[in-house]
Amino acid sequence: MVLDKGIAKKTAELLLQINAIKLEPENPFTWASGWKSPIYCDNRIMLSYPKVRNFVREEIAKQVEQLYGKPDVIAGVATGAIGVGILVAEALGLPFVYVRPKPKEHGRQNQIEGYFEAGQSVVVIEDLISTGNSSLNAVKALKEQKADIKGMIAIFTYGFPVSEENFEKEGVELHTLSDYENLIEQASDTNYIQENQLQALLKWRSNPQEWK
Repeated sequence: MVLDKGIAKKTAELLLQINAIKLEPENPFTWASGWKSPIYCDNRIMLSYPKVRNFVREEIAKQVEQLYGKPDVIAGVATGAIGVGILVAEALGLPFVYVRPKPKEHGRQNQIEGYFEAGQSVVVIEDLISTGNSSLNAVKALKEQKADIKGMIAIFTYGFPVSEENFEKEGVELHTLSDYENLIEQASDTNYIQENQLQALLKWRSNPQEWK
């Protein structure tokens, strides 16, 4: 869920400006899943742009406080959300941990890196939501260590129905700075894309598995 449409469109504008999000219907990308896609999103790029990363840090920190007050701990989902998670934790003056996709196979075999205590309240930070599976895997790992998960805040979501179903099934509240709908609206409003590209992007969003 997007809390503020103005922030959603501004976030989309900034991510497009720095090419963290690319829209190329004529030259589609191939995702790891095998899907052909006219959009590619790599929000880690924003870490290299101080003005953009400061905007993202401040807006996510504001939403954390607005929605949950001050949790005990901020958790980032590895690897994409480690950087933004640290920024948010620093802005709020809170401890930070990050969660690996699976435990390490050596050393202490940690899946969660950093220190927190059972029962502490945690807000999870993510950079991008597609199906939500990897994000919810991190939540599961935290819950297994008795964390009190308040919710998750991400920079961007494609808004696939499957992700909404997955979060609802797991009872995890998700908010994002921006989403696909506001991204396409912003790109169209600023003539970043033309009408034929807009139609291709809308068609992909309605059936991404079959789009070509």
